[in-house]
Amino acid sequence: MSEDGTTGSSATHVQHDGELGLHIPSEQQKGSSTIEEEPYPMSPRRNTSTPNPFSRKNTSLDLDDYFTGPRDLSKHSKWPLFMQLHGSILPKMIVPLFVVACWATLITAVSMKVPGVQLGISSILLTITGFVVGLGLSFRSSTAYERYAEGRKYWSQLIFTSQALGRVFWLHGVEREGSAKKDLLAKVTAMNLVVAFAVSLKHKLRFEPYTYYDDIVDLVDHIETFAKAATKEHEVRPKPGIFKAIGENLGLSFAASNPRKLMKKAQSPLGNLPLEILCYLTSYVDELALNGQLPVGMQQTAAYNSLQALNDVLVNTERVLNTPLPIAYAIAISQITWLYVFLLPFQLLLELGWITIPATVAASYIILGIFFIGHEIENPFGNDVNDLPLELFCQQIVEDMETIAARRKPRVSEWVDNSRNKVLYRHSDSSYNVWVQRPEEVIRNALRKRPYADFERMNTAHGEKGDRSV
Repeated sequence: MSEDGTTGSSATHVQHDGELGLHIPSEQQKGSSTIEEEPYPMSPRRNTSTPNPFSRKNTSLDLDDYFTGPRDLSKHSKWPLFMQLHGSILPKMIVPLFVVACWATLITAVSMKVPGVQLGISSILLTITGFVVGLGLSFRSSTAYERYAEGRKYWSQLIFTSQALGRVFWLHGVEREGSAKKDLLAKVTAMNLVVAFAVSLKHKLRFEPYTYYDDIVDLVDHIETFAKAATKEHEVRPKPGIFKAIGENLGLSFAASNPRKLMKKAQSPLGNLPLEILCYLTSYVDELALNGQLPVGMQQTAAYNSLQALNDVLVNTERVLNTPLPIAYAIAISQITWLYVFLLPFQLLLELGWITIPATVAASYIILGIFFIGHEIENPFGNDVNDLPLELFCQQIVEDMETIAARRKPRVSEWVDNSRNKVLYRHSDSSYNVWVQRPEEVIRNALRKRPYADFERMNTAHGEKGDRSV
């Protein structure tokens, strides 16, 4: 008999792409009346084509991985940390360092080769301005990392709340007699919407308001939203040209597009997709409460508190996104930093001569590196290499929902009254079946002695370690 009360081949008809945690029958279980269907893919994709041989799935790293992100945390490098390029800010400093090198070469060559021209000045200015630049970079770095840490905190809260809400739906939601199968599918659908909330939030934080993206389209196709209606009017996805893409990868500001371009070009209201999904989840919880499918009051409270927590994540991630460092600070720190870098050759020339060129490049790498890192992590939700891996977080929520729904609600008798349950493990290897036949006083006496046995075991182990060290 299946989990929804059906038998035989009917249990196999609930296995479709996109469903969570349902049993996939073996070849022997499949009869002539059973429709053979593909197993549920862990990462479903639409319009699957031939894999790219240069993708990180088939090779270690793609060239784009050094310029765009977020960084794949599952990749491991054996290079020493100071020699690693993947995750380093160096790829985006190629053009700035090249410009600085050309500038330093020009100043040095003119001073060394042109008679009567000496552009070197006293290095006292280096000391005075260096303190101001260091103070500005420290302020920018601290504020940028604060935003990065806040973004990570709220996505951790999202994962925690999704797990809690998934457990409420799957474990506390009662499947009614006569409609158990429909209630089961409703649970799975609601858990899919929890995933859809996380994925839609990711796209919203990246200013991607439509629903034609591969990871969201099938999750929200069955609900009515403003984003879905607007997508029908905007079917073509914009693709940047090759030169624009290269400019963005190199961090050139004049090549970067306005991230809100798609939202400004919308021909109809885009709505707020995560909030609309939250409304559907709220209606589902209301129906569970009204139908008596959450019979305990605390279960209803847990469900509504989780919905409120999701709304809190939505509001606070938008706050982090839309409250950057005030523009006056950003402009001043940028101008001070670049002015300091361009003045470096003049101040190093008298002491270093031709060594001014590599010395200026090295000093610029240190100064601009800190500056560019602060700029990159200021928005932790983007596609830069060091931004938060939102795809990984969404995939974790998918796997959590699948894990929760993989088995029926366990009965206490199934895992307590079990021959493999060693209830007094470490103190005794006897199973539950052995202890249940003993008097209660014997069990309590064993529990009283257990702390003393652990204490003696630890003292013995520490004594043996001390003897070996001597």
